[in-house]
Amino acid sequence: MEIWINPACSKCRSALTLLDAEGADYTVRRYLEDVPSPDEIRQVLDRLGLEPWDITRTQEDAAKELGLKEWARDGESRERWIEALSAHPKLIQRPIITAEDGTAVVGRSEEAVRDALSR
Repeated sequence: MEIWINPACSKCRSALTLLDAEGADYTVRRYLEDVPSPDEIRQVLDRLGLEPWDITRTQEDAAKELGLKEWARDGESRERWIEALSAHPKLIQRPIITAEDGTAVVGRSEEAVRDALSR
């Protein structure tokens, strides 16, 4: 199990606290420092069953500068979104937990973190 975190994020800290309380075996990835490649983002999206715009933090300054809210959300634009997430990792929703069964969850709630633990 791997968890992508920003240590400054309260949701990330809460997820880590719960994982520790449950005795989970996991690896922490500080994704702002160890930036995921476009291929890694594609793999996580496949595991999540989501599209890149589904995990994009559109209120961040970088999103506003890029004009992400105006970008098309379709198959033709998918790669553009993935490249933006890799170039600006702060735009990636957090925390993302990859589960043992090959799936992943965005662990913004206790229920989502527990869901990842149960897989």
